[in-house]
Amino acid sequence: MALHLYDTATRSVREFHPVRSGMASMYVCGATVQGVPHIGHVRGALNYDVLRRWLIHNGLEVRLVRNVTDIDDKILTKAADADYPWWEWAFQHERAFEDAYAVLGCLPPSIAPRATGHVTQMVELMGRLIDSGHAYASGGDVYFAVKTFPGYGELSRQRLDEVQQGETLGEGKRDPRDFTLWKSAKPGEPSWPTPWGQGRPGWHLECSAMATAYLGAEFDIHGGGVDLVFPHHENERAQSQAAGDPFARYWLHNAWVTLSGEKMSKSLGNVVSIEHMLERHRAAHLRYYLIQPHYRSTIEYSDAALSEAAQGYRRIEQFLRRVTGRTGPVTPGRLSAPFVEAMDDDLATPAAIAAVHAVVREGNAAFDNGNDAEARSAAGSVRAMMGVLGLDPLAPEWAESSDSGTPTRQALEKLVDDMLTERQEARAARDFARADAVRDRLLEAGITVEDTPDGPLWTVKDV
Repeated sequence: MALHLYDTATRSVREFHPVRSGMASMYVCGATVQGVPHIGHVRGALNYDVLRRWLIHNGLEVRLVRNVTDIDDKILTKAADADYPWWEWAFQHERAFEDAYAVLGCLPPSIAPRATGHVTQMVELMGRLIDSGHAYASGGDVYFAVKTFPGYGELSRQRLDEVQQGETLGEGKRDPRDFTLWKSAKPGEPSWPTPWGQGRPGWHLECSAMATAYLGAEFDIHGGGVDLVFPHHENERAQSQAAGDPFARYWLHNAWVTLSGEKMSKSLGNVVSIEHMLERHRAAHLRYYLIQPHYRSTIEYSDAALSEAAQGYRRIEQFLRRVTGRTGPVTPGRLSAPFVEAMDDDLATPAAIAAVHAVVREGNAAFDNGNDAEARSAAGSVRAMMGVLGLDPLAPEWAESSDSGTPTRQALEKLVDDMLTERQEARAARDFARADAVRDRLLEAGITVEDTPDGPLWTVKDV
């Protein structure tokens, strides 16, 4: 394949070669289902969804595992505060995450395993580590002995003498740098039996056990947010390789969504929930906004930036409507060379989307000049490229009848886009009086229109 991806472990862009011919295997760290999803949570899922679609386009079968962490200190605390059973609290929020992924156009994973369903695999992994001298049990807890693994710190570039796990130092821990694989049972908490006592799994252990259970001892891509590089992914890599598993060949990390310069997190209270966003914006606009920047670039959230992204998507959508309205349905066609080059270059979505808009400009020019064949060819290319991004405006899932957003917003966009199509047709026919009349009607309604190389851009206050 021509695809190159930035690998965190080597700090380099590497050509992608799958472990198994014709198959790409991906493990993506999913949600810890302690609360409702926000846009920081779903950004990574969207980034890896685009990567998956690109791999599929290149002829690979993709097996994607996205886990659910359904047992965790925060889940137990929040469930208790709300007077809910922990399992009910976790499941409610798991469903909220799945709904958010679906409404934003993510392909369903091959499997979404829950941590609580894989204790058997975790016990087996701990047994291998203890038998090989890389882990030890103490008072019902089980710890990984960091100093026994020479490669510890290579993923995150941590020096061993500076490592801090961020864990409470247990009485039986031999070295403060060791991390917990298994937590001994506490009164009132859920627990499972092991040869070393009742307890529940540590966070890092869960992902190693689930990844190898479904993808094998060696797989292609391990993805997650940049905040997971240390300690989570460092510890996953250490315990898996210490047990003898090659584990992931490529480590990919997406950047944060920030608000006022801070990473979005519930503890900081600076979250923008998906439910709140979809009350004001179409799901297609939100997806476009979150995948347009490079996956390794931080997104500084603002309403203005989201509105600008929505207008960019509408320009693409309107072009396709113009062409199909005059010439009939258009099927997806060929990808443009600049689009392919961008996607193969570490999933460079900013350049890929710029390539889409370049074809939109060419197609609009052809349409205005009466060259329907060229306009249809451009529209087919646009549909194909947007399909790879999971955002083809003519695909059933993004039609107004099924897209998210308020009915008022949907109705407004349909009316304005139809009027702009009428205006563009009048201009193409050199009927400038009719074109000006349409523009005046829009201005009277508080909608301003700016003509750009990509087509008309409209804005309205407080909608």
